[in-house]
Amino acid sequence: MKNLGFILVLFLLIAPLGMAQNKYEREFRIRKSQFPAKAYDLIQDKISDAKRLRYYKEIDSTKISFEAKFKKDRLWYSVEFDEQGALEDIEILIKPVDIPADVLAEIQRYLDREYTKYKIKRLQQQYRATPQVPVDKTIKDAFQNLMLPSLNYELIVAGKQDRSYLQFEILFDAQGNFLNKRQSLPPNYDHVLY
Repeated sequence: MKNLGFILVLFLLIAPLGMAQNKYEREFRIRKSQFPAKAYDLIQDKISDAKRLRYYKEIDSTKISFEAKFKKDRLWYSVEFDEQGALEDIEILIKPVDIPADVLAEIQRYLDREYTKYKIKRLQQQYRATPQVPVDKTIKDAFQNLMLPSLNYELIVAGKQDRSYLQFEILFDAQGNFLNKRQSLPPNYDHVLY
């Protein structure tokens, strides 16, 4: 009987971890004075000729991050920082034709297996900042739009599973191999008045 109670308590503690793959994220625009100073300095030093530069704070179910979004050389960029202002990744908004054909075919095979119907809502090429790679190199690689074996593809997909559509953020590596999937909430439309 004691073992049954122990197993029940253990189950109640572990069960929420199975649901931890949901992404409850809200993003809202902030002033540049509210942006981390270290991140703002990096943007001012390393990024020139940026148009439509906007600053955002993103509150996730697991962390808080900051993003600078802008257009440069006819491409839309998103540069993400942690709370202390350290670079996390640089993402470029792309279209399916920008992905190598064999990689796109691998991604589509995964989506066909997982969903009865799906629509790719957003597709980004992601350059992750790692301790092994200097920040300057990550920035240079991203702005040269290099096809590196270390880059990732991040997709926002509306997929039909069990009669309902859900939105997912799915991460693939440069070869089209599945890395991670999290359910995400649709964008916040609190500003819309009915």
